[in-house]
Amino acid sequence: MKLEHYIGGTHTPSADGATFEVTDPVTNRPYATVAAGGAADVDRAVAAATEAFAGWSDLPARVRAAVLNRIADCIEARADAIAESETFDTGLPVTQARGQAARAAENFRFFADMTVTLHEDAFRSPGQLGYVIRRPAGVAGLITPWNTPFMLESWKLAPALAAGCTVVLKPAEWTPLSASLLPEIMTEAGLPDGVFNIVHGIGEQAGAALVTHPAVPRLSFTGETSTGQTIMAAAAPHLKGLSMELGGKSPCLIFADADLDRAVDSALFGVFSLNGERCTAGSRILADRRIYPELVSRLGERAGRIRVGDPSDPATEIGALVHPEHYARVLSYVQAGRDEGARLVAGGGRPDGLPAGNYLAATVFADVTPDMRVFREEIFGPVVCVTPFDGEAEAVELANATRYGLAAYIWTSDLARAHRVAHAVESGMTWINSHNVRDLRTPFGGVKASGLGREGGAHSLDFYTETRIVHVALGDTHVPRLGA
Repeated sequence: MKLEHYIGGTHTPSADGATFEVTDPVTNRPYATVAAGGAADVDRAVAAATEAFAGWSDLPARVRAAVLNRIADCIEARADAIAESETFDTGLPVTQARGQAARAAENFRFFADMTVTLHEDAFRSPGQLGYVIRRPAGVAGLITPWNTPFMLESWKLAPALAAGCTVVLKPAEWTPLSASLLPEIMTEAGLPDGVFNIVHGIGEQAGAALVTHPAVPRLSFTGETSTGQTIMAAAAPHLKGLSMELGGKSPCLIFADADLDRAVDSALFGVFSLNGERCTAGSRILADRRIYPELVSRLGERAGRIRVGDPSDPATEIGALVHPEHYARVLSYVQAGRDEGARLVAGGGRPDGLPAGNYLAATVFADVTPDMRVFREEIFGPVVCVTPFDGEAEAVELANATRYGLAAYIWTSDLARAHRVAHAVESGMTWINSHNVRDLRTPFGGVKASGLGREGGAHSLDFYTETRIVHVALGDTHVPRLGA
């Protein structure tokens, strides 16, 4: 299989002919040769997007919305194929990949609705009227991660296109397969050539060229914090608008008065779904010491029964981790947990009966202390750390004992405490007695090292547009006559 760039409505190889191989996580054998983009390819894609910008941005919002709804139709018609591609490419369990395909279609429908209801403000004062105009920012560079690639591509593409921007997408090099379905979808939906472009490639080449391109005023990135820091430094000389959703080490606080059955279900789902490769994973479970022994026992027993296996099997709950490099990194954290004295309660190695592939059993460490690497650093795999606390103040202190601040989960039946803790925990998003269920209208993003800016609903459209104010005199205004 060969995957090429998609520029100006045409599939094309790299200008210099460079390619790279990608492997599937179950066998780690190459399955495709992918065009490796560089600066010349990014230049071509940005030129195509720039040429298409005037026509797309000038369309009435209702017309753009109709195209987005047709894109959603096309995604829904291909839902099974998208899920199969995602499962094969990423190792995600197929039942969870199906959910990602459905969410991708909803992203396009949601932003189709948003763009036709987006309003522009007016301000009237004595003698003057000020009114706001909103214009698309231009060409948007979108750099997406490998963990849920198709859904997260749609999460950026839908608002950018709805706002009237044209786009250059740089998919993650480890998981390019589902993105290769997008050109056919866009064409079938009637999106004009050049509005949507793909440049595949390695981040240090294709991604870097997109970040520093002078004709790309907006960059949206989802990925690890260190890469985000590199992007921010590279984009600074160009004063680009940045939206970056970065790493996380999110706490799940469980108080003694919580509904323990529901809390256990939520805690397990929050860290082991999507193979644990999710930015909002509740990877640190902080438990009231009064329930700590029971909670650790229940977590360990349930984790030991989580089914790890072939991602294409509907019975699988944890599939294969995305890539051998990432698999080795996650295993190194498991070893670090052992070496630093954490108590291994479940998992910790390759499950029986799976001699090949990037498989790791659901892993639970107990008695984890804040000085341990597994407490402080993002693992991004099916590994959870459990730490006891005594009282609300210590719970908050432990929750905030990390450089990250993306998500937090609080389980308690005390409503006043729930609000106090939610206000005190340093996180961009907090769920009380709930897992990661999102309303698409709400702001998504983190604080501290977890990101910059907010996306979701009007926040996304604000990012992809420029607002300008026009002031009009309604009568004579007094102007001081300097030099008269």
